[in-house]
Amino acid sequence: MTVETDGGDATVALGVQDDAAVEDRDDATAPDPVDAEEALIEEGEIAGDYLEQLLDVLDFDGDIDLDVEGDRAIVSIDGGRDLSKLVGRRGEVLDALQELTRLAVQQATGVRSRLMLDVAGWRAKRREELSALGADAARRVVETGKPESLTAMTPFERKIVHDAVAAVDGVASESEGAEPNRHVVVIPA
Repeated sequence: MTVETDGGDATVALGVQDDAAVEDRDDATAPDPVDAEEALIEEGEIAGDYLEQLLDVLDFDGDIDLDVEGDRAIVSIDGGRDLSKLVGRRGEVLDALQELTRLAVQQATGVRSRLMLDVAGWRAKRREELSALGADAARRVVETGKPESLTAMTPFERKIVHDAVAAVDGVASESEGAEPNRHVVVIPA
């Protein structure tokens, strides 16, 4: 890939791989893990730049941390006193900000991003709370043998609860209802 400037505007010209380079790989259709990680790092950097500009416009303080976990770029904003405003009451503002950040990355790369955004450790703390909620509900269902319905949750929250329930033997979980009232039900296995 080469970067060319034309009158101050940066444009990217993608090079074409030659046939020899493709033949050297064991499976030409499999993505190269190094390339995939580099793409995720690029996503994180683009997201970080976007969020840094947003923080400047809002006059908020915060440190931006970039990481890669599995197949996702993880971007965290920590350290500022006003950051709770970027989370909202139940994470609604954070969800919207994450979606805007994903769109900014998509605009820059042309590829839909799955990056995860956390502000002031809210998602990390919520993950711990939901894991405990799922594990506790699973233990109660094992003891009583009766299904237990939990409150309505976002898809992100339900996934965490399903994972916590799956770690307990003798129970299973399923989602029921329609958004925004979709919820997890823990059932005996």
